[in-house]
Amino acid sequence: MFTSDLRNTDRSAAFRPLQCPSANGLRSSPEHSSAPELKRRERRAPVRTLGVFAALLVATLTCSAQTNSPGTNTTAASTNQSPTLAERSEKIRATLIEHRRVVCGRVLKVFPDGVVVESGYTELLKPPFNQSWWTSGGAKVERDSKALEINEPGSACIGLVFLTDIPKRPRVQQYDYVALQAYPAGEYQYTSVPGVQKTLRKFSAGLDTAVRLKLEDGEK
Repeated sequence: MFTSDLRNTDRSAAFRPLQCPSANGLRSSPEHSSAPELKRRERRAPVRTLGVFAALLVATLTCSAQTNSPGTNTTAASTNQSPTLAERSEKIRATLIEHRRVVCGRVLKVFPDGVVVESGYTELLKPPFNQSWWTSGGAKVERDSKALEINEPGSACIGLVFLTDIPKRPRVQQYDYVALQAYPAGEYQYTSVPGVQKTLRKFSAGLDTAVRLKLEDGEK
């Protein structure tokens, strides 16, 4: 009897139908995904990759825009801006002082804005003539024909020059003598005789006037 029950039990188990896992069970595990589901995931993968790449590209462009912002360009422009008028004036002033000369000579021509001087009378720098910047034309002053102009601040100027911004008193007359420290102030076109024009070195007895004239020449 017992044997018969065992046989019946084995027989019923042998013919019991197999139960397949539910569809939900397959979806819950990546290892058991169905073929259609795998295809859908493969199609979504490139889309996610493109999204990440686009985000990185936007971030890179944003950083680049911040680096090249108008503020940066403004700073560079302000750094490279041209010198101010005061800075230019101080630079010119220093150069003029370095190249100053002593115009010492005989006045050949008097103009409203200055005088033409044959400079090189170095005796005017010695006693008794060095007591004043002006010496009457009646004085006997010899010109040193061998004198040379030295490229040093305050050295005697040699040759024909135009001198402006001289003192008002005493009033200078033709053939008087002058001895003044002066500063380079450009050039002067001098007509000695009709049809003959010479370009002379121009000096100013006033430093501020020389700076102004040099600035005006630079603006032309």
